[in-house]
Amino acid sequence: MKHPYFEPYKTKMVEPIFVSNRNSREKWLKTADYNLFNLKSNQVVVDLLTDSGTGAMSDQQWAAMMLGDESYAGSSSYYNLKKAIAQITGFNYFLPTHQGRAAENVLFSTIIKAGDIVPGNSHFDTTKGHIEFRQATALDCTIDEAFDTSINHPFKGNIDITKLKSAIEKHGAQKIPLIILTITCNTSGGQPVSMQNIKEVNNIAKHYQIPLFFDSARFAENAYFIKTRETGYNKKSIKEICLEMFSYADGMTMSSKKDAIVNMGGFIGFRDEELYKKASTYNIMFEGFITYGGLSGRDMNALAIGLDEGTEYDFLNARIGQVAYLGNHLKEFDIPIMEPFGGHAIFVDAKKFLPQIAKEQYIAQTLALELYLEAGIRAVEIGTLLADRDPNTRENRYPNLELVRLAIPRRVYSNNHMDLVAVALKNIWDRRTTITKGYEIISEAPILRHFTVKLKPIKL
Repeated sequence: MKHPYFEPYKTKMVEPIFVSNRNSREKWLKTADYNLFNLKSNQVVVDLLTDSGTGAMSDQQWAAMMLGDESYAGSSSYYNLKKAIAQITGFNYFLPTHQGRAAENVLFSTIIKAGDIVPGNSHFDTTKGHIEFRQATALDCTIDEAFDTSINHPFKGNIDITKLKSAIEKHGAQKIPLIILTITCNTSGGQPVSMQNIKEVNNIAKHYQIPLFFDSARFAENAYFIKTRETGYNKKSIKEICLEMFSYADGMTMSSKKDAIVNMGGFIGFRDEELYKKASTYNIMFEGFITYGGLSGRDMNALAIGLDEGTEYDFLNARIGQVAYLGNHLKEFDIPIMEPFGGHAIFVDAKKFLPQIAKEQYIAQTLALELYLEAGIRAVEIGTLLADRDPNTRENRYPNLELVRLAIPRRVYSNNHMDLVAVALKNIWDRRTTITKGYEIISEAPILRHFTVKLKPIKL
């Protein structure tokens, strides 16, 4: 009999959870204007809002923090991080930033201008926000299979090569400052990109002389899926696969709060020294000096260790195994979810779960709020709220998928917590026909509205 997967770590410290009741949750949700981001953390039983910065650091990471060099310029912690980035990614030039969206801000300030077109595979919210803030256009070239949650395609994060070529021919390479490949692709369900697809996108980028950058928040999980799903990679280590992936890119942005398992941190990797120098100016303006960039020395030390730990097979096998554990439970209950399972989260198909809710009433948000009311579980909507309004018409953009993302923090929850999540969703599934109305917006920001939006229930 094959041994079941187990967590390759032991618990050294615990954090208590306050177990609330439904009456309290109803009051808290009303006070929060039906925006789960507005809840206090002690009002949440199991927090699956995000896997960003919510992981549990290891003893080695905490030890490294105590050795942080807090020198303003040229600290040893910076050089520890520089060495780790070079070993894992192959990029010799990098700029530290305080998180991933800061990396995007610096890079895009360097190379994107109004009127530009930025093709990619379902850009994430902050990526698209930074592009549109600069009056450029984020163009989705993801394969069609990504938008059918029932299709069991192993690499739903892939860019459609025909779509990409057509976009370049239509708009002209001179209007495309970069191609962004998100690995794994969060917005389309945490789905990976194959090495073959990475190579094909690289070939197109080289042909048209367009830089190719990776949004690399979950690159290690992407490497795991290449190892376990793509022919010819099962005997290669995660670190070997990472080096090959990045060898096809001109640069990368990184939210280190995901696969590097730190609470704060990010960076930009460059292959070209001149682009690195241009971006350095913006890094100094927005983040800090180029050898700390918004991070303390202790942060950089923890990040360096996390990059190493996060690219170990045993860790990834257990981490992604827990995601699959939850996914399999939900499948047993016939709950519609994105298949195959992603690396960091399970995505519930809200359109199939609540087909009676009109799209104008925010289907995925309605389901996410029901989940909180049911058991105090905080998830996040990946749907119309996140898709935001068209910057020109100001009309709602209705995406192909309305998803509720159950993002699982790294090394934090047990499988008993996953059982709670599964049963809570089963309870809602059993009474789903009684949910007949969604929500309407009473206040929203002009961009990235989902973070601060205020809602109210639509009355029957």
